[in-house]
Amino acid sequence: MSGNGTARLFALIMACTVFAAVCPAGPPGATFADNTAFSTKKLMTKCYDMGCPLPKMTLLKTIFNNSNLVEGGRTVDQSSNILSTFLHILDMATGATNKNPQSPLPVGTAETMMWNCSNLPAVIKMMKNSSDPSCCYMKAFVAAMSWSTLTAQSEKYFNTSDYNTLLWAAKPVLQEIPSARMMLPARVGTFNMRPMMNMLQEVYSSMTEEQRVEVVNWAKEQVLQNNFSCTTRPSSGPKSTMLKPCTAALKWLDSDTLTMVGPYIFSLKPVDVDSSPKEALCGFFLSGQFKSNMTTKMNPSLGRKFLQRIQECSKVSENVDKLGPLACYYDVTNLTPSVSKKLLSQLQDCDGLTVAKLKKDLVNNVMTGSNKTQDLRDLGRSVTLLSPKQLSDLSAKNIKDILQNLEPSVKWSRSQLRILVHKQLGEKKCDELSGQQLMELQSVAAGLPNCVVRNVKPQDILNNTETLKTISKQMRKGQLKVMLQGLAEKIPPSELVQKLAGPLLRSVSLKNLEKANITSLDQIENKTWSLPQAAYLAKKMHGLKKLQYRRLNSVLQGITCKMIDEVNGSYILDMAESITENPQWISKVQAQCAARKFFNTLEKERTDYFKNITVPELERIPTILLLHLPPLKVKDLPDSVCQVFLDKLETANLTSLPPQAPSRPALTERALLCLPSGNNISGLTSLDLSRLGPLLCELKPPMLRFMAPEVLKFSLQAMASCEHIPQPHRADLIQLVSQVFGSPSDWPAETMESLGPLILLDDNATSTLPNKPWMKDVLVFLKPRLTQISDVLKKKIFNFTTTTSSTARKRRAASGNTSSNSTEPTEAVVEELGQDNVFWTPAALKLMSNSTFLATVEILGSVPNYSSDQLGALYRKGVEVFGPVPSMTESIIIQLGCITQSFSNSELEMLPLSLENLDEIAVCGWKNSQLPSVWKGVAKYNNLTAALLGSAEMVQLSRFICGLNSSEIGQLSVGAFSDAVGSMDGLQCPVEVLQQLKNVAVSAFGGPGNWTEAQVSDLDNIIACLNQSEMASLSPSVFPFISKSCISQIPPQNFAVLSVVQLEALGPDNAAMVTSEQRAVLTEEQLSILKKATTGGQEDQKQTQALASGAPVSSLEGMSTFIKPVLFLFIGFLLL
Repeated sequence: MSGNGTARLFALIMACTVFAAVCPAGPPGATFADNTAFSTKKLMTKCYDMGCPLPKMTLLKTIFNNSNLVEGGRTVDQSSNILSTFLHILDMATGATNKNPQSPLPVGTAETMMWNCSNLPAVIKMMKNSSDPSCCYMKAFVAAMSWSTLTAQSEKYFNTSDYNTLLWAAKPVLQEIPSARMMLPARVGTFNMRPMMNMLQEVYSSMTEEQRVEVVNWAKEQVLQNNFSCTTRPSSGPKSTMLKPCTAALKWLDSDTLTMVGPYIFSLKPVDVDSSPKEALCGFFLSGQFKSNMTTKMNPSLGRKFLQRIQECSKVSENVDKLGPLACYYDVTNLTPSVSKKLLSQLQDCDGLTVAKLKKDLVNNVMTGSNKTQDLRDLGRSVTLLSPKQLSDLSAKNIKDILQNLEPSVKWSRSQLRILVHKQLGEKKCDELSGQQLMELQSVAAGLPNCVVRNVKPQDILNNTETLKTISKQMRKGQLKVMLQGLAEKIPPSELVQKLAGPLLRSVSLKNLEKANITSLDQIENKTWSLPQAAYLAKKMHGLKKLQYRRLNSVLQGITCKMIDEVNGSYILDMAESITENPQWISKVQAQCAARKFFNTLEKERTDYFKNITVPELERIPTILLLHLPPLKVKDLPDSVCQVFLDKLETANLTSLPPQAPSRPALTERALLCLPSGNNISGLTSLDLSRLGPLLCELKPPMLRFMAPEVLKFSLQAMASCEHIPQPHRADLIQLVSQVFGSPSDWPAETMESLGPLILLDDNATSTLPNKPWMKDVLVFLKPRLTQISDVLKKKIFNFTTTTSSTARKRRAASGNTSSNSTEPTEAVVEELGQDNVFWTPAALKLMSNSTFLATVEILGSVPNYSSDQLGALYRKGVEVFGPVPSMTESIIIQLGCITQSFSNSELEMLPLSLENLDEIAVCGWKNSQLPSVWKGVAKYNNLTAALLGSAEMVQLSRFICGLNSSEIGQLSVGAFSDAVGSMDGLQCPVEVLQQLKNVAVSAFGGPGNWTEAQVSDLDNIIACLNQSEMASLSPSVFPFISKSCISQIPPQNFAVLSVVQLEALGPDNAAMVTSEQRAVLTEEQLSILKKATTGGQEDQKQTQALASGAPVSSLEGMSTFIKPVLFLFIGFLLL
C-alpha cells in the first residue's frame, strides 16, 4: 500500500474506534461494510448522470454546520473532515471539481473525522427540507451510512423520529443496490417495525421474488419475537435458548401484521395463511387490501389457500370486486349481472386461458341486464368475448359506443372484425373516411378493407403520430403496403418518410427509402427503423461521415464491424456509451466487435492494462462490453477492482454473450474469487451468491454440492428464475434438485411453483410429473415465465385439461359406443386450449359435435400444424357442418383457416378468397405441392395474372407467391418485387422457386457480389439459393445480416465454398444454426473457424481444473481477505 494510503487507513482506524465508542455496533458484516463505501459513490454518480448541479459551498456549510471551510477548497486547517470526505467522494464520483482524490488526510485530525451517529438524523432532516436539486449528492452521502446504521446499530440508540429519518434517508440504497436488500436488521422492535415495513413496501417493485421471500420471512420472525417471544430459527447452542421455539398453531398473522406486510403477503407460504385468525383475514379482505396490493401475480397454491379461508367470511359474493388476484381462482355460477361485472373487472390480469369459460359466462350474465348501453361499457376489454352472433345483434350506435370507449390494443377475431367493420361502414365500405372516423376505428383497423386504407387522407393521419402508430400496429402487412401506396401518390417520398411512424415507417422499402434522400441525423434519430432500413441508413451516414453514435438509436442495429473498427479518438467512448444506452439494438456480433475495438484502444495506453486497471477505469467500461473481455484478461483483473466488477455483473444482461462463450465460466470464476469466501465454496452465504447476479446460473452442479445446505437450497431456488441454464449442466442440476428437495412426484404445490422451471428443462422429467389435482394450475402459472416451452409441456397441459372431467367419456366407454381413450372435445375445452388443440387425436376430433365445431371453428382453424390424419377428421366435420367445399363462401373459408389445408388440389383451385384475406391461411403448414393450386384459386377469384402483381399484391400473396411457375415468375415486375420483398416474411418456397426468385432479385439489385447488408437482410431466405460462385462472392460484412432461418437452408455443397473469413463473420447466432450435414463437408480449418464464430470470436481456453471438476476454486495471488469491521464506513472512499 502507498504511504498516503497507509496514513489514511491509520486515521480511519482511530476515527472508527472513537465512532464505535459513541455508537455501539452490532455484529460486523464484512461484505456489506465494503458495499457501504461503494454504494455511496455509486449513488453520487447517479446524481451526476441525472444532471443534478454540484452543491454550492454555502449549502454544504449549512448542512454540515462547518463555517470554517473556505470557497477555495480543502486546506490542512479544515475544521470538518466529514465535509472534506464528502468533497473527496464527490471528486471520485463526478471528476467535476478537479481536486486530487489521492491527497492524504493528516493523521493528527483522526478524532475530528468521527461523526457521532446521533448527529446523522439532524443532518438528514436539513437535507430533507431542502428543495435544492444539488442535495441529491448529500442524500447519496448519507443513504448507505443510514442503512448501515440501521442494520448494525441497536435501535434503542434512536428515538422514533430519528429512526424514521434514517429510514427515509436509506431508501435509495435499497432501490439502487440489489445486495443491500438482503441485509436486513437482525432485530427491529414493535414500535419501529411498521415504519420499517412501510419503507420496504415502497421499494417492493425493485425487488426480485427471492428478495421478497427474504423480507416476508424476516418480517415473520420479527413479529414472532416481538409479540410472542418465540423464534423459528434453529438453536445454535446452549446459549441460544433465550427464545422458545414457536408452535405451528400460533396465530401470528393478525390484522395489524397483514396490513404491515402489505404486498409481501404474496410471498407467504400457504401454511402461513392458517396462522391468520378468521376475523383478521375477513377484515383485511373486506377493507379491499387484496385489491390495493395487486402489484404482482400470486402463486396458485397461495391464491387458492387464501380464497379457501376467505370463503369462510360473510358477504363474499357481494364483494368480489375486492378479491384482487384471488379472483383468478374464484369459480362460481349463477351470479347476478351486477356481481358479474364486479368479478369481470378483477379477472383482466389472470394468466393463461384457464378463466376463459368463467369470463365468457360472466359476459353472458352481464348482457342479460336491462341497460345494454351501460352494460357494454362496463364490460371493458371483456367485450371481445362477445360472440359474432351477439355482436351482429347490436345496433350500429352500440358498436360505435363500444369502439369509442375501448383502448385500441384489444384483439378481435376475424369474424368479429368483419361484423364490427360492416356495422360501422355498412354498404359504403369503400368511401373515404375522415380523420375522426379513422380514429374511432383504431381497434378494428385490421379489418378495414384495402379500398378504405388506400384512400386515407394524408392530413388525417400523418399529423397525429400516436394515432398513426396505434393504427399501424393493428394492421396487416398487406394493408400497410396498400396504405403506403395511397399516401405516396399524394406526398413526395422525402416528406412522407419524415412523417411516418411505427410499423408503417418500417414497411417503407429500401427503394423508397433511397428516394427520401436522407442526408442528416436529424431525419433519422428518434425513429424506430427495421433492420434493413437501419443497415441502409448506417451505411449512408457512414459515407457522409456523419456517424454520431449517441444519436443513432435504432440505426445502431445496422452498424457493421468495419464501421466500428474505423472509430477513433474520443468517438470510441461515444460508441461505447451509445451501446450501453441502447442494448436492445445491439447484436452479439456488434457487441464483440465493439468490445474488441474498445479493449484494443485501452491496451494502447499502457502494457498490461487489465492487470493494473484502476477502479475508475473499470467503471468506465460498459457492462455489455466487459462481458466480452477475453478469459485470460478476466483472470488477470486485480483484487482492487472486485467491488466494481461484482457491481456490474450483479445486474448484467448476458444475452449479448453467446451461450458457449469461454467468457462465461471465466467471469463466473473471477466473480467467485471476488467474494469474501470465494476460495471456500462451503463458506458462501446467500448474500454472497446474490452478488453474482445472472452468473449464478452458470455454476456447475458439482460445485453447488460443496455449499452449506441452506445456501444450496437458496441457490437452487434462485436458479429457477434463470433465463438460461447451460445445456451440459441441466441433467446434473435436475438430479441435484431431486436429491435436495426429494422426488418431484412427492412435491407439494408450492415446491413445484418454486422449482418447477428447473424440472421443466427436461422432457423426461416433465412427462413423468404426477397427475395431482393442483398440477395443471401450477404448470399454466409457470408457462409464461419460461424462456422455452417444450411440446412435452404443452402436451402435459393438454392432457390435464382434457381429463379434468372424464364423466362423459366413461359413460360412452361403459355403453360400448367408443373407446375410453377418446375424449369428446367440448366448446369450453377447445376455447381454453387454443393452439394446443393440435394434440387432439383424429378419433377425438371425429367425436366432436357439429355445434361445438361451429362454435369453435375459428379457434380450430388458427392451428397451423395439424397432421394429415387430423386434417382429414376436421375436413369431414367441416363438410358436415358447412356442406361441400364448392358451395362454401369466402366467409366460411376464412373461418376454416388452416383446416383448408385438408382440401384437395382441385378444391383449392376453386378457393373463393380475396387477396386481403389471404394472410389468414398464409401461416398454415402448407405442402409445397399445394401452393400452385392455392395461387391458381386466388388468381382466378381476384382476376390476377403474374404480370399484374404490384408490390401490395405480392405482399398479400406472401408465401403463395411460391406457387407461381417459372414462366410466371419471369413475368413479375422487378420494381414491384424490390418494393415488396422486405415485407414478405422470409419466403418458405421450394428450392427451384427460390432460385427463380433469386434471378428476379439479381435483376433488381445487381450481382450478389455487390449486395449490401441492407439488401441481404431484405432478401431473407432467397439468399439460401445462391449458387457456389455467388455464395463465395458475398462480402463478409453481410454475413451477420443473413437471417438465422436462412442458414440451415443453404445446400451443404454451397455452404462448403465459404471462406474462413466469411464463416467467422457469421457471428454466434448464425453459426449456431449450421446443420450437421453442412458441418460434414467443411475442412478442419473451416470447422475451427466456425467454432470460433459460435463462441463469439473468443479463443477457447482450457478452464481451470477447479471449474472443470466442480471443486472449490483456489484463491488468486494477493486475494483480499475482506475481513473489515462494519464500522469502517468510509474506508472504501479513501482507498479507491
